[in-house]
Amino acid sequence: MRIAAAILLGRMARWATRLRGGGSAVPGRVLLAVAPNALERAVEKMPLGVVFVSGSNGKSTTTNMLVGILRAHGVDVFSNPSGGNLPQGIASALLASMPLDGRLREQIAVLEVDEAYGVNLAKVLRPSSVLLLNVQIDQLNRFFEPDRVVKMLATIANAADAHVVVNANDDNLVAVAAGLSGGAEVSYFGVDPALLSGSPNGLANAQSYAAKPDAAAPVARVVVDRLSGVDSTLSIAGSEVDVRLPARGLHYAVDVAGAAAMAERLLGASFRPELVASAMLALDTVYGRGEILTYNGEDIEVIMMKNPPSLQLNLDYLDEAPEQLFVAVDEGTPDPSWMYDTDFSHIDHVDIVSGTKAWQLATRFGYGAIPVGTVIPELKPALETFLKLPAPARGTKTMIVNYEQMMLIRKLLGFLELENAP
Repeated sequence: MRIAAAILLGRMARWATRLRGGGSAVPGRVLLAVAPNALERAVEKMPLGVVFVSGSNGKSTTTNMLVGILRAHGVDVFSNPSGGNLPQGIASALLASMPLDGRLREQIAVLEVDEAYGVNLAKVLRPSSVLLLNVQIDQLNRFFEPDRVVKMLATIANAADAHVVVNANDDNLVAVAAGLSGGAEVSYFGVDPALLSGSPNGLANAQSYAAKPDAAAPVARVVVDRLSGVDSTLSIAGSEVDVRLPARGLHYAVDVAGAAAMAERLLGASFRPELVASAMLALDTVYGRGEILTYNGEDIEVIMMKNPPSLQLNLDYLDEAPEQLFVAVDEGTPDPSWMYDTDFSHIDHVDIVSGTKAWQLATRFGYGAIPVGTVIPELKPALETFLKLPAPARGTKTMIVNYEQMMLIRKLLGFLELENAP
């Protein structure tokens, strides 16, 4: 049978790529090359359907949170946990648990989907529910302007026939929700206005030209009421729940709120707010998103900067300037000039700058009067030099890196799987 052969070939590719570390998309490419309809076949008989999670930032983290909350309620969930949000990445995730008949046995699929690829994936996978997180300045070399992303997310949301859950603090998404033509029920999550006004840069969402200036924010069913470090309080359909976040920052609290809001819609009367808190306590951090790696007995905090908003929000919520800081960016960030608009006042120096964009970064730091210790464009010697520094007197060694450098660093440190154990 063709699908069985495709699965076996994909698993062989998965085994081969894991020997060298990474390569999460390659097995999926093999699967789809042999069985082009593998994705739709996999989910077509799932009793609770398919949920898409999309937006500019927070997709991987929110997907991980939603899966954790649903599993805490006893729901059997399939997901793409490695953050592979393109068709080949989702196909690779299928290979871990899909039987040889090509049909998933779980009750529901919760999938992180790329904004652009999600448009076609929605035609193939027909999501019953869609969770939209935000529209932010992201990948201008690819998307050109946020308005294109708004149109993509609107197309994805219109594919849903059960639930569409959107961020009430994102004017672009509120406008998307108002313009939906499908039969899905719309609901919202958001942040208490007083808490939001105290955030240094808000949520860094893109400006909407479609929003009405004086329009009141929609009423949210899940609201972030309090934030202190990694401790947050959510109001969930009238119940107050204290939640521990996977990392610092209001953006992580918003991710929990979005996940809880979708879970509450999916589960209906069986939803239990207290299980949101217990699910978060049991959650593993998504790799590269504020995770702590332990290497040679020393903790290293990895902060991934995907785009201007993700970098700014992560900087805003640093407890204090890191004592030891490593920054690395390569060609995965084609034009780092956007960093001239970033507020770097939360750091006071950088020990080592690396990556092919190292000198551009060093120039930016010099422009902001931020001392740079050493510039080493080659990653391996730069990483070795950083790791040889004596353990900091306070906090941990800290790395701020783009996605591609993060993956290479994990491989060099021996973290070949996409979790925090070498």
